[in-house]
Amino acid sequence: MRTENSRQVYANAWMTVREDAVRRADGSDGIYGVVDKPNYALIIPLETGEVSDVPGVERVQLVEQYRYPLGIRRWEFPQGTAPGLVELDELELAGRELREETGLRAERLVELGSLDVAPGLSSQRGRAFLATGLTPGEHEREVEEQDMRSAWFTRAEFERMIRQGEVTDAQSIAAYTLLLLYERGGAEEANGS
Repeated sequence: MRTENSRQVYANAWMTVREDAVRRADGSDGIYGVVDKPNYALIIPLETGEVSDVPGVERVQLVEQYRYPLGIRRWEFPQGTAPGLVELDELELAGRELREETGLRAERLVELGSLDVAPGLSSQRGRAFLATGLTPGEHEREVEEQDMRSAWFTRAEFERMIRQGEVTDAQSIAAYTLLLLYERGGAEEANGS
């Protein structure tokens, strides 16, 4: 498929929408609507059994917020983009989003892999990170995140929440899968190395 021309049809501080005139492989013409957004970082804050309130139990921190397009509140891992359509270094963005949404600072951030949000609709791509060595602090939420809250869940609770439809965010579920592969020694495969 080849782009013949492109025009922006909408823009705001978080995204642009464009309509592309395309030529398909068979020579026929068509259009494609694309949502362009900056790349994002998703962070899995993980406390091991040695530092959590419950010895021997690992916990993850989730954030919950109202998701306007769905009309419901949803639990998910901290994630986001830089404001103003700016592209930041992936590690810098991950640390920023973790601090902004949860107040946590990570001693160590490990990249788990890449995620494509909706490749048939959007150009946005993301990177998932594991955050450990966590130090609590004050969150620095943006005005759009003022209804956000965060809480710790054991990994068993988190997995139950997925099974029961309390966690439905595709990026969070996919990132957790990358974490499981990483823990099984498949970090190289998960990163495509």
